[in-house]
Amino acid sequence: MFVPLQQCTKQEQSSVMKFLFSEGMKPIEIHRRMRIQYGDRCVSRTQVYEWTEKLKNGVTSVEDSPRPGPAFTAVTEDNIAAVENVIWENQRVTVKEVGSLLDMSVGSAHHIIHDKMKFRKVCARWVPKRLTPEMKERHVSACQELLCHYEADGEAFLQRIITGDESWVHFYEPERKRQAWSGATPRHQNRRR
Repeated sequence: MFVPLQQCTKQEQSSVMKFLFSEGMKPIEIHRRMRIQYGDRCVSRTQVYEWTEKLKNGVTSVEDSPRPGPAFTAVTEDNIAAVENVIWENQRVTVKEVGSLLDMSVGSAHHIIHDKMKFRKVCARWVPKRLTPEMKERHVSACQELLCHYEADGEAFLQRIITGDESWVHFYEPERKRQAWSGATPRHQNRRR
């Protein structure tokens, strides 16, 4: 009788891969059989191929090798604040320069700038993405206010509305090759040089 496993660990699945591989089964067939048994909890096809490659090369343990030293991450609140300060001092700084200045990897600097701070480059300058959480909250509250007015006044309220679209305006000073920009900036006032 077929009963899918409810709980499974990577180590258990590695043991199953080792067993099926020892029977001469190909990686694609191993993954297909494991997918039937483990469902969404099954390891990926890539992981099955990686494990079978390890087994071909003589690895016998189904446990992951220990990694030396403690896990280290450069993404801390202090480092995020330091990166933000570096960017506001010079908005033309590169990710590589930020990493070098703060003694962190380029990948960590990139992760902080793009994923944590939500900045992007616009003409060689770091600027915040279009809508910050505060801006989104303002949009929601403005929509709620408009809805309240509509509920109170009905169609007469709609006759008094003039609509427009939000846009960012970029302008350049070609003589000095500098750019000014508009938009909200997080935690700092808008600094134009």
